[in-house]
Amino acid sequence: MTTGSFRLADEEALRALKPVICRLPAYSGPPVRVRFRPELRAWKGRLLSKSPAGRPVHGACHVRRREMVLDTELLRRPGELARIFIHEIHHFVWVRLGNHRRLCFERALAVEIAQHARGELGWSSQLLKNELTAADAVRRTRRWRDYVCESFCDTAAWLYSPQSRHSEWTLAKRRRETRARILRKLLGDAPVPI
Repeated sequence: MTTGSFRLADEEALRALKPVICRLPAYSGPPVRVRFRPELRAWKGRLLSKSPAGRPVHGACHVRRREMVLDTELLRRPGELARIFIHEIHHFVWVRLGNHRRLCFERALAVEIAQHARGELGWSSQLLKNELTAADAVRRTRRWRDYVCESFCDTAAWLYSPQSRHSEWTLAKRRRETRARILRKLLGDAPVPI
């Protein structure tokens, strides 16, 4: 079943995600297929279900296949489902954002790093931020670029989330407000391509 830019796997997914989708900006592009699988784990670049290998994850997306996979456990946690869904859909946005707008967000993060800003807006970006070296931003290493992407997606998840608080939102309030302004400017008023 399709709702806007999303093709959902079943009626339960539609019920769970429809309120979230209504909060988001308009998206343009072919639909993204959204599926649910139990006990997701990431291992060596692969997404596994019900496997002892890898580390647990809430979701993942395959941009080229236009597919998102979310852990079924999220269906019992609507707030967390919203946050993870929004994060994952913004991986599709990031790819189509264009170099100029991606660099604008990257520069904003470079300023934060130079000013020794602590905290992030999600564990995925925080883990990567913790691994950065002083040279990563300057050299625009793969580690830096991965951090910038995850930070963009976590920022979007924070900005559009129906939750008002989350333990992973550790970035200072003034930094959050700056990121919100930047993200709104980058995404604009027109439908966001995914």
